[in-house]
Amino acid sequence: MSFILPWLWAVFTVTAALSQTVRNAMQRELTTSLGTVGATHVRFLFGLPFGILFLGVVLGVTGAPLPRLHGVFLGWTLVGAVSQIAATAFMLTTMKAKSFVVTTTYTKTEPVQVAIFGFVVLGDHLSLPVTLAIGLATAGVMLMSWPKQAVGEAPAANWRPAMLGIAAGSLFALSAVGFRAAIRSLDAANFVVAASTTLACGLAIQAVSLTLYLLARDRKVLGAIIRAWRPSMLAGFAGALASQFWFLAFAIETAARVRTLALIEIFFAQMISGRLFREKSSRRERAGLVLVALGCALIVNA
Repeated sequence: MSFILPWLWAVFTVTAALSQTVRNAMQRELTTSLGTVGATHVRFLFGLPFGILFLGVVLGVTGAPLPRLHGVFLGWTLVGAVSQIAATAFMLTTMKAKSFVVTTTYTKTEPVQVAIFGFVVLGDHLSLPVTLAIGLATAGVMLMSWPKQAVGEAPAANWRPAMLGIAAGSLFALSAVGFRAAIRSLDAANFVVAASTTLACGLAIQAVSLTLYLLARDRKVLGAIIRAWRPSMLAGFAGALASQFWFLAFAIETAARVRTLALIEIFFAQMISGRLFREKSSRRERAGLVLVALGCALIVNA
């Protein structure tokens, strides 16, 4: 199987990015009726059944046993799960103030942070071409997302969404490293079993945590989530599918390389924002896209 591994992680990453873009668009629509926490909970509550289903299929097809869930694994899964909850909430809050594609771009400042976290926590080393690719793609992201001040608008009005979006990127970076550490800590039969087990456990932690929070703080939102089960189910499936492929990529490649290629999601966001939300990109955003494209091309060939 080693002969397909050099490109397999890229296939997983592109599939995950496309699924995640669809999920983000669905969640953005749900924020109007469910609020930020409710829309955040949708991806976990309705994603959990699919995560369990994916794990069951993998175990059934491979005939492999469920790996032992030890303390180190559970600790790293908790770090990844909690970070992802906070990151999603920040991202959806930013979407209320900025366009879909700009918000997606803010969150994609994470590759540099993933590289730092991955090096410090996991000892992931990056070659010079990979480092250059991360820098080039990140420069494109910053060019696209640098706040523009409208006439009569206070500077803080522009920078608050930017800071929230970048904070979301930091938390997504921590989440990626946490989940990769969890996957690597498992003594599983193969990387598919390790990734699927981590996904199911992560979604379980997230679904239970946010359900308990809403039971204690806002039960009306839980009722609203159940009533909106049709779009919520689709968002949950798209979220679980995206996470499944993210985790498969994390299992066989460094988080920094995966999350840099994941910037291709910005192109998917551009297409969706134009078709669904009628949002137009500026000349500066298009220039940034060119840099991101060059960075993605370099990271694949590095």
